[in-house]
Amino acid sequence: MPLSEDEQRILRQIEQELEQDPSFSERGVAVSRRRLFVSVFGAVVGVIATVLALAVSYLVAFLIFVGVVALSIVVANEIAVIGREQLSGASMSAWAASARARRQG
Repeated sequence: MPLSEDEQRILRQIEQELEQDPSFSERGVAVSRRRLFVSVFGAVVGVIATVLALAVSYLVAFLIFVGVVALSIVVANEIAVIGREQLSGASMSAWAASARARRQG
């Protein structure tokens, strides 16, 4: 179902307002990439520490493993943020046109 002229006009207006909003365009992709790197590094170190801690205590190894799981969740969230940033580079009207073409084709 294609968008009506009124809906397309509203969509273009929203796009223009978002492009002019400085707080919207200044998202922290660099911060997300830095946080992603630190989280991945921490998870790798945590896995190594878990293996080494198994020689000391199962409880210590388990606690370190819980930290690794938490860091893995942070990694997944940061990947999602970076992916959304990449998708936000495309305009909404281009996205809507491609979705419409997929439904018709």
